[in-house]
Amino acid sequence: MSDIQYRQYLGEADLPHVMDLVQNELSEPYVIYTFRYFLHHWPHLSFIAYTNTSGDSNPIGVIVCKQSMHKDLMNRGYIAMLSVSKNWRKRGIDYGINTSASSLVRNSIEAMKEDGVDEIVLETEFDNHAALSLYESLGFIREKRLHRFYLNGKDAFRLVLAVPRIYSDDSSDTSGSSPPNSSSRCRTPYRAIRVSPYSDDDDDGISSR
Repeated sequence: MSDIQYRQYLGEADLPHVMDLVQNELSEPYVIYTFRYFLHHWPHLSFIAYTNTSGDSNPIGVIVCKQSMHKDLMNRGYIAMLSVSKNWRKRGIDYGINTSASSLVRNSIEAMKEDGVDEIVLETEFDNHAALSLYESLGFIREKRLHRFYLNGKDAFRLVLAVPRIYSDDSSDTSGSSPPNSSSRCRTPYRAIRVSPYSDDDDDGISSR
């Protein structure tokens, strides 16, 4: 829909609106420290959807993400929260291909790519068919089933998206050499960070979509 716009998370003024939307729409409870953990370290990976009529202080959709080095080997992105207002789920912002929920995910994926992400992971309830359809339409695959993952006792699927390497196309190289190796990836320097004491292993307990 043309009247839906997107922007990155800007700061503490956005926090109450993000919290209200997530807490009203997702089954998993989150404390304010969880929100601040993600939004303070990775504000550029989180996006808000709003309409011309609602204004950007009343979001109708939000995505919250992180990006860090996993086991010192891989630049891993993580989608922690994706929430869409029930009032807008029948107006083109519901889960699905070419919807605004899809646009929120795409915005975060592109932001992670700019920071050199190698893979992106998330969890979603095993019977959330709409969310599974959305993520699988974007290339995510089911990696494993996590039994009784959520506080409500439901199982989850962990999904993963492998991000292909992007090589620079140097037209001045006419030597006919072999394809470039990983050192010639056309990416900006990593902005992924290691944060202590939180680790990727703890992601299993804080995600719900």
